Amino acid sequence: MKNPDTLPQLFFQAIERFATKRAALRYKVGAQWKDINHQELARRVQHTALGLRELGIKAGDHVAILSENRPEWAIADFACMNSGIVDVTVYPTLIPSQIEYLLNDSESIAIFISDRAQLDKIEEIRPRLPHLQHIISFDDLGDEAPVTTMKRLIRRGAAAEPKYPTYRDDALTLPPDTLATLIYTSGTTGDPKGVMLTHHNFTSNVLGALQILSIGSDDVCLSILPLSHAFERTCGFYTMLRAGVTINYAEGINQLRDNMMEIRPTVMISVPRLYEKIYARVIDRALSSGAVKKRLFFWAKRVGEQWTDLKLTGQPIPAFLQARKKITDRLVFSKVRAQTGGKLRYFVSGGAPLAEDVARFFYAAGLPIIEGYGLTETAPVIAVNPLEAVRLGTVGRAIPRTEVTIAENGEILMRGPGLMKGYFNKPDATEAAIDSDGWFHTGDIGEIDSDGYLRITDRIKDIIVTAGGKKIAPQPIENRVKASPFVSNAVMIGDKRKFVVILVVPDLEACRKWAGERRLTLPGTNEALVALPEIAAKVEREVMVHLRDLARFEMPKKIILVAEDFTLERGELTPTLKVKRKVVEDHYKDEIDSAYVP
Repeated sequence: MKNPDTLPQLFFQAIERFATKRAALRYKVGAQWKDINHQELARRVQHTALGLRELGIKAGDHVAILSENRPEWAIADFACMNSGIVDVTVYPTLIPSQIEYLLNDSESIAIFISDRAQLDKIEEIRPRLPHLQHIISFDDLGDEAPVTTMKRLIRRGAAAEPKYPTYRDDALTLPPDTLATLIYTSGTTGDPKGVMLTHHNFTSNVLGALQILSIGSDDVCLSILPLSHAFERTCGFYTMLRAGVTINYAEGINQLRDNMMEIRPTVMISVPRLYEKIYARVIDRALSSGAVKKRLFFWAKRVGEQWTDLKLTGQPIPAFLQARKKITDRLVFSKVRAQTGGKLRYFVSGGAPLAEDVARFFYAAGLPIIEGYGLTETAPVIAVNPLEAVRLGTVGRAIPRTEVTIAENGEILMRGPGLMKGYFNKPDATEAAIDSDGWFHTGDIGEIDSDGYLRITDRIKDIIVTAGGKKIAPQPIENRVKASPFVSNAVMIGDKRKFVVILVVPDLEACRKWAGERRLTLPGTNEALVALPEIAAKVEREVMVHLRDLARFEMPKKIILVAEDFTLERGELTPTLKVKRKVVEDHYKDEIDSAYVP
């Protein structure tokens, strides 16, 4: 079977190859998980696609998807892909004004929405959406709602099936360079830009990733990242579909642990923040246990780290260390693995640098995290660690047919079949991002070792240059601090100032628990809790312990504790949960300025 050049080819090949498999997609209704097999998926996709045609939506039109992860998202996506329609992915967490910008910039004429909450957002901005003609709701919102339901659209498409006998042939003969989607960048600086990705961008990325990632039809995936995220869409959806993996849609981040125990996934894809939170929770649980269990856990952690360092560098492991590792597996790490369902083979991490301490712990626990790297503009995978040759602290080697080099200023440059067509209606921005030799300028700083492994050090725009001319990469330092169970978030500040300071958001739950164990009187507000001298001293000690081996000029001279975590609603985070450093600095200007007062 010829490798697919387009997403419809990938789709129909998967439908044929896995026709006898029990489930392509799974989702939870109440207390029960429901299956959608490949044939049923194909039927719903076809009838949705034909329903769109009956609405007058044709190839080349732009249709948005505003929804949480659920089977209908996948069905709507492939209905568009098989029709040559360009879909526009919109994060369900966006506020109305942000959605308004995306829908108008993309000139979307229709939108799929999930539920009443998303409809309320659209209704608020509807008078300012001149292109929008149709709203299609996954949920049944009642006869009075100004929407077409997905069920009604599918029924209309099914009735119209005889009118479109060439549906499959039309889908399979789409040219590979056909525009497939607009995915808007997170926009840490300036307005989001619509990244134009073609069918071939996606399929080349899927095939390249599958030459490195070991997955197959026996695997089970739990999907937690938003499908509007390029990483989840390519790796957690298209790649899994191609390999025959059963995709299970998690109910949400708060139900993640329960879903993992129910599904018992063998592979999961997420961003570093999830792994950092799991790690912090494990450490916190160990710290709160009895003296014997606590000593056992941290002994096991040290043994695991020693074993990991030798294992991953190919050095011989002494017999006494092998014996100790077996004991730690039985008494400690087996319990950590059990919390993931007990069958997980590996995690995949992308979207931001992963703290090396976190990666080392998970590897020692038998839960390796395969770190990769890419951007929306690259569909998105550029590089990934091979499972059999993981190198901690790196994002692996470039996937097949993709070139990576380092510019004179340290910037990572990429070119290959995954590279976008450009930014929608922004030729100047496209020209600035892709040079005359076809190299895409990622905006990230990194280095490549002698074996071709890529290491990311920071973002060019994030590099702090102090008044004394010292250059500091803040992300690795912030990642160290966030490894503490007492820290929820951290942002370094200090550009053009005489020294750096760090804003720290304490983990309020961990702080309350710690204070309760010491019988401290707990105040009623978060602000008062963080202001308690004992809490402030504890969090500051945690920060300094995690930063103890930094160079003097990298060490924050002041720690500023803030009681509220950064949010999307206040504009401090992107939809992919990256911190907008400048916005945070503006919001806490008074506190930051006071830290520099002698």
